[in-house]
Amino acid sequence: LVRKKKESPKDYRNQIHKKFLTPFKEKCGFEFTLSQKKVIREIFADMTSEFPMNRLLQGDVGSGKTIVALCAMLLACENDLQSVLMAPTEILAEQHYITMKHFLKPFPLRLGLLTGSASGSERKKFLEGCANGEIHMAIGTHALLDKKVQFKRCGLVVIDEQHRFGVKHRLMLAARKPVPDTLVMTATPIPRTLALGLYGDLDISVIEDLPPGRQKIETWCKNESESYQIVKSEVDRGRQAYIVYPLVDESDKVELKSAIREFEKLVQTSLKGYSVGLLHGQMSGKEKEKVMTGFYAGNFSILVATTVIEVGIDVPNATVMVIQNAERFGLATLHQLRGRVGRGKDPSYCVLVIHQEKERSNQRIQTFLQTQNGFQLAESDLKLRGPGEIFGTSQHGVPPFKVANFLDGALVSRCQKAARDLVQSDPRLEKPENRALRDHLRKHFSKTWYWANIA
Repeated sequence: LVRKKKESPKDYRNQIHKKFLTPFKEKCGFEFTLSQKKVIREIFADMTSEFPMNRLLQGDVGSGKTIVALCAMLLACENDLQSVLMAPTEILAEQHYITMKHFLKPFPLRLGLLTGSASGSERKKFLEGCANGEIHMAIGTHALLDKKVQFKRCGLVVIDEQHRFGVKHRLMLAARKPVPDTLVMTATPIPRTLALGLYGDLDISVIEDLPPGRQKIETWCKNESESYQIVKSEVDRGRQAYIVYPLVDESDKVELKSAIREFEKLVQTSLKGYSVGLLHGQMSGKEKEKVMTGFYAGNFSILVATTVIEVGIDVPNATVMVIQNAERFGLATLHQLRGRVGRGKDPSYCVLVIHQEKERSNQRIQTFLQTQNGFQLAESDLKLRGPGEIFGTSQHGVPPFKVANFLDGALVSRCQKAARDLVQSDPRLEKPENRALRDHLRKHFSKTWYWANIA
C-alpha cells in the first residue's frame, strides 16, 4: 500500500552533469569495487527517473556504503537539491559529518550537523541554513525529524542503520514536499527473504564484496588475562585496541562487567602505564567527539567503551577488539564490533571473553568464530532467535508470526506477489472479502503512518 501511494511522479528530474561526481571520483584516493559501481548505477537510475526512489542498500561491515551514499548526495547537489542523512546516534552522525567534510574539502559545498545536544545558537544557524538553501547536505540524528527543520528544496533522504529507526521515522522524513528520493542503508546484513518481507515497499541493492586490502580478522575465545596480553602486545607495536563492555555502569546484574568500573580498575592494574580512554552513551556529544578525535589522532592507545562504538567508527590503526561478556551480545552486534578492526594494512584480532557458559550462547559463539560473512551470520541469527526478535519493537508493525518462516524464500516471494496483486485489484481494500484485512491494518498501524491517508 505504501509503495502504491508513492507511485506518483516527482516534480523534478535529476540529471548527471558530473560537475562534482567526476572530480570526486578522481580525488577520493581509491578505486570503487564492482559491487559499489553496480549499486551506484541502480541508485542513479532511480534518481534520474520520473518516480521517487525508494531503495534499501545492504552491505556488510566495511563494504563502503557511506561512499555510495555520498555519491547519491553529490548527484542531488549537481541538480541544486539539498540532501539529508539521518543516523541513529550522535556519535555516528558526527562520524559521518567528519568523514564527508574530509572528502568534500575541494568542493564549494556546505555541510550542516544537527544532534540533540546542539546548542541554541548552533541549532538556529542550522535551521536558517536549511531553510534558505545554504546548507547543501544536512547530517543529524532524530533531531532532523523536528517540524522546525525545513528545507528550501530537499531532493534526497538517506537513512543509515535503518533497523535502529521505526518504519514511521523513515516515512516522516520521506513524506516531505516535494517528495524526495529515499535511500535506506543497513550494515546489519539481512537475509534477502527477510529483507523482502520487512521492506516490501523498497527496491533492494546489495554490496556483495569488500574493498581490496580489507583484512581477515582472526577471532578467538580467550580468558581476561590472555586478552589483555594481546592488547598490550599490539599496543607495544604502535597499534591501538578497543575493549567493549555490555554496561555503562554497575547495575543489579552483578555478573555483567561495566565500562566505568572496569576502566577505573584497568588503569590501576592490568593496563597500568598504558594510555586508556573511556567512551559511553551517557557522555555528552562534545565529550564523545573529544574522545573519538583523540583516539583517531593516537593521543591514547586503548579505548574502553560500550556498544556506542558498534557502528560508524573507522580507526585504521586499531587492530584488536576485545568483547567482554561476549555471551550477552547477539550475532549482529558481535559482527558490527568485529568490523571496527581490520580497516588498515595490519593483521587484526577479535577476542571474545565469555563469563557465563550457556548452551545457546555457545552455539551463537561457535557460529561467530567460524564465519565472517555477515549474510551467513544473519541467517544463523534468524534460525537461533526467530524473526520476531530480529529488530525488536522499533520495527513498528513486524509481528511475531505464527506461521510465516522467513527462511522460506519461495513462500515469502509468493506472499509478496499476492499482496501486490491484492492492492492492484482493490487499492483501498473496500471489497467485502478484504474488509477484515483493512480493519486489521487500521488497528495495528498508528495514525502517523501512511495507512491513515490510504483508506
